[in-house]
Amino acid sequence: MVRPTKQTQHSDLKVAIIATAWAHISTTGAAMLSLRAIARDLQISAPAIYHYYPDRDALVTALIIESYTSLADHQFHARDTCNDGDIVALLQATGTAYRDWALAHPQHYQLIFGTPLPGYHAPVAAVRPAAARSLGVLIQIIEQARRAGRLNVAHAPILATTHTPEFVAWQQYTGAHHLQSLVVAQAIWGRLHGLVSLELSCSMPLFAATAEALYNAELAAVRWTYLRAERVEI
Repeated sequence: MVRPTKQTQHSDLKVAIIATAWAHISTTGAAMLSLRAIARDLQISAPAIYHYYPDRDALVTALIIESYTSLADHQFHARDTCNDGDIVALLQATGTAYRDWALAHPQHYQLIFGTPLPGYHAPVAAVRPAAARSLGVLIQIIEQARRAGRLNVAHAPILATTHTPEFVAWQQYTGAHHLQSLVVAQAIWGRLHGLVSLELSCSMPLFAATAEALYNAELAAVRWTYLRAERVEI
């Protein structure tokens, strides 16, 4: 491989490091990620890669943020293809986009939702904005349903008795939504996320016709549980 020139290092080398890191993860797993191994593949010195990422954890954090950002972008794009007033279509489109993204980017999905890396602890302040945005599209749709009187909370989880600092922090990145919307979105995400995780890990005995059919059935069940057909004042 040709050594990058000084002119291209500042703009292209960072991109090359990230791309090579994902290639290593796809073959040897995230736990084996090594800055020196990446540097060898790129034919650069260790100090050159440390200029961008001082240690493995810094690189992993960058990969996690990139993953959350990609997931959020994919869902927001799906949302933007729908009629903004059709809450059912919005929920269907973004729910489908969540699974589609996971299947298309399994390494990214496993890095943010899979087995924690030994010795790595994600810096909350750095990761939370991207993580919150990845759930933000669902929160916004549920908040839209609540404001339209379409949110059915009969079977919703019990709300916290106080607005905790964690809730305030999430509002900073997802908008000033009602706590009810955040809790319902969290419950919906857990149901759909569980099926996707089982599918990707090949841990789910498949009794439905397809994994997609099972996921779509659960997505429909979510709509029946939490969305009213008509407006109700709450």
